[in-house]
Amino acid sequence: MLDLKLIRSQSDTITENCKNRNVDLDVPELLSLDEEVRALNTQLDTIRQQRNEISNSMKKPLSKEEREPLIDKSKSLRDEENQLDEKFRHLKQKRDELHRMIPNLTHPDSPIGMTDEDNLPLREIGQVQDQGFEAKDHVDLMESLDLVDFEGGAKVAGQKFYYLKNQAVFLELALANYTLNLLREEGFTPFMTPDLARNEILDGIGFNPRGEETQIYSVENSDLSLIATAEITLGGLLANQIIEADQLPLLYAGLSHCYRTEAGAAGRESRGLYRVHQFSKIEMFAFTHPDESEAMHERMREIEERIYQDLEIPYRVVDICTGDLGSPAYRKYDLEAWMPGRGKWGEITSTSNCTDYQSRRLNIRFKDPNTGNNRFVHMLNGTAVAVSRTLIALIENGQRADGSIGLPSCLGVPDIP
Repeated sequence: MLDLKLIRSQSDTITENCKNRNVDLDVPELLSLDEEVRALNTQLDTIRQQRNEISNSMKKPLSKEEREPLIDKSKSLRDEENQLDEKFRHLKQKRDELHRMIPNLTHPDSPIGMTDEDNLPLREIGQVQDQGFEAKDHVDLMESLDLVDFEGGAKVAGQKFYYLKNQAVFLELALANYTLNLLREEGFTPFMTPDLARNEILDGIGFNPRGEETQIYSVENSDLSLIATAEITLGGLLANQIIEADQLPLLYAGLSHCYRTEAGAAGRESRGLYRVHQFSKIEMFAFTHPDESEAMHERMREIEERIYQDLEIPYRVVDICTGDLGSPAYRKYDLEAWMPGRGKWGEITSTSNCTDYQSRRLNIRFKDPNTGNNRFVHMLNGTAVAVSRTLIALIENGQRADGSIGLPSCLGVPDIP
């Protein structure tokens, strides 16, 4: 979330930013609530100070005539305090709910727009080739090669679940092994994270674990939810901690399953593995000094590009527009792979600089050696490999006229005959 002092001092800028990010939020209402809350807090402090003064006076030797008016005054102040405190708590809750809905500030270079059609392609890497035959999509290819069982997944767990089979199992493991080794060489500490997290951690990262629009599976009668990404478990790892400045940046790589309801997702473009309820993913995460987060963001994008160049998958880099940014993101890049089966680009990775938006919610700070003060770290995340969509790109781009699949040498696995 943003610093309330910033919202107070730059309300016009915040209002314009909400508009650009397609967030319908009444900033003047938030500021009005904030003013009421602060005024009530001042009144409460005054009353408590008066009660303390009366309490200290009553510790002295007093006659009955001197003591009784002090007792009456203390009772009157206590009743007033209780009434004001109830009003204060109610208004503070309303203010804090609105406050948490304010999106992050936006990088000045992010394109202004409302939908994914306004995202800005920056460049294309790799050759989109005419394969010389009618390309099949990954569903037809994988089913013909006995690599996947969608029908079995639907029978056992419901639509949009699946079984990987035969060489596809080893291909998933090879993708994970290749990616984690590359990230370890880049200085990232590998983790295999829990598949569950407390709802307060999801909320701190910026995921809504409850409500009609949530994409999260929650566990009934508990404060736990299944994670949608290891961004949640890696980002929450340092909640309520103060980091020494010389420890920054902290670079983590997390392998996890990811669970998403994908509510409302349907149609040709969601076919097969493109939108599923469960998949494996290797996530990059960084905690950085505020002065270094933009450089780290570019580095994470470069790592993502290196991975997909190694995998020999044509892709393009896209700068995400303001209206398509999630609330925590200051700036976001996507990599979109060419997917011959659909004849168009499809998102395979994203990387976001969330500045101090998440660290304020999770209370993750570092001690600034120059001032001695504690400051909020900047937090960044980036998909290294989302296995399901990467399988689509590998299999569709690697298909041959005879139905076999060629695979890149970096994975160390044989082609699929």
